[in-house]
Amino acid sequence: MAAPVAGGGSWFPALALGVSLLKCLFISAYHSTDFEVHRNWLAITHSLPVSRWYYENTSEWTLDYPPLFAWFEFGLSHVAQHFDRNMLLVENLNYASTATVLFQRLSVIFTDVVFIYAARECCRCVQEQKGSRDVLTRPSLILAVLLLWNFGLLIVDHIHFQYNGFLFGFLLLSVAKHLQSQHLQGALLFSVLLNLKHIYLYVAPAYGIYLLRSYCFTQDNQDGSVRWSSFSLLRLLALGTIVVSTCALSFGPFIIMGQLPQVLSRLFPFKRGLCHAYWAPNIWALYNVLDKSLATLGVRLKLLEEAELPRASMTGGLVQEFQHSVLPSVSPSVTLVCTLLSILPAVASLWWRPHSARGFLRCLLLCALGSFMFGWHVHEKAILIAILPLSILAVESREDAGIFLVLTTTGHYSLFPLLFTPAELPIKVVLMLMFTIYSVTALRKLHSGQGSLLHPLEIVYLLGLVVVAIACEVVFPLSSWQQKLPFLPLLATSVYCSVGVCYSFLRLYVSLLRREEKPKQL
Repeated sequence: MAAPVAGGGSWFPALALGVSLLKCLFISAYHSTDFEVHRNWLAITHSLPVSRWYYENTSEWTLDYPPLFAWFEFGLSHVAQHFDRNMLLVENLNYASTATVLFQRLSVIFTDVVFIYAARECCRCVQEQKGSRDVLTRPSLILAVLLLWNFGLLIVDHIHFQYNGFLFGFLLLSVAKHLQSQHLQGALLFSVLLNLKHIYLYVAPAYGIYLLRSYCFTQDNQDGSVRWSSFSLLRLLALGTIVVSTCALSFGPFIIMGQLPQVLSRLFPFKRGLCHAYWAPNIWALYNVLDKSLATLGVRLKLLEEAELPRASMTGGLVQEFQHSVLPSVSPSVTLVCTLLSILPAVASLWWRPHSARGFLRCLLLCALGSFMFGWHVHEKAILIAILPLSILAVESREDAGIFLVLTTTGHYSLFPLLFTPAELPIKVVLMLMFTIYSVTALRKLHSGQGSLLHPLEIVYLLGLVVVAIACEVVFPLSSWQQKLPFLPLLATSVYCSVGVCYSFLRLYVSLLRREEKPKQL
């Protein structure tokens, strides 16, 4: 592991302040239904007793995050009452006064301080290039820009509206603590994160295997295999105490009230269907399109009767339970098996081959992408779970930088449909262009002399995103297809971006499985 270095002199506060001021410019911008979701959760946690939090259903946007996040909303609500008490009334559905908008926007900006601190800690973990005097080419500065000014996080949190920066702060801070060999702190931070938002179960296998293999077993044999006699029961108990105590604080009150089944039913609503309303760019997007194509071909060849097929969802997306027309329908258990199989080689490699904390980070990325590609009802925003940690590897390795450029550009463009109003079109285009151009130029200069970051076919594929963007954002709205097939741009975006995400996943696997690391003793 690289020796920790000072993560930023005067330039880091300047970067953090600059991006915070930029976020303030979006306060009056468009916001999605997630704005009302979180306003409703403020009202629920402030106005109702704890025993009713996970039963309240006046709004369709019921509380479906873990209890620790509910307590977070409860805390925010006590500040919110000083802005506009009416926002805290459960019956005030779709309430969005000026004071309410101001408070919720500012709450996201201020809680991002966790993310800013985590970014600084990550910058302290990267190795600076010897002899480099140009501050603009320092890996720590480039990493700070890639994290703090991440395009996806900016539009999802500060325009679309969510609290991902606050949550990603816990994830990145946990990763940084492991890179600094402070494993108990890293485990505590991740345990807290899981109790804030359970989507981070995606990367839990990487944490579990790494901590068991590299923390509970304190030594390796000369060939790198685990030395079973080095197992530390005390370390295992320390980890267990952290996990159990965190979960007890979060879920304990609901267990005492006998409400655990109700809470879990809210956290894991499997009846929502295989895909989200907007298909995430994963393997199931390709699977759905293949099914639609086969069904259409079958009808035209008179091999299938159109009246007997399930109703098409090309115009509205797959939101609820859905039966495929030709291919076998996919159940939650099938997606679970596929996900586990997709991450198995990564976690097995983490166990059997001696790895540093960066090996753990690579495994974490593969778990995140494997879950994104094969999971049930995956949200398109979950691609950020892989993009942000990959930034750390991108400033240290030319190969990882190339993967980062493909995954980030593809994953960020896949978020474009989240901002569908005309006023936000120039904002998202300019912000993405700025981030993409900076990423390419900064990483190219950082890894100069080591070969091209992108292969010719990768460049062609990424330029194809420009064609897709023009077709979806300019041509389609002016065509007659807008009325007949309004879901077509989302479909095209998902399918095209799915190819890039799948490719990045495979490249990351190749880079993991061919890396040979020397045995290390923590």
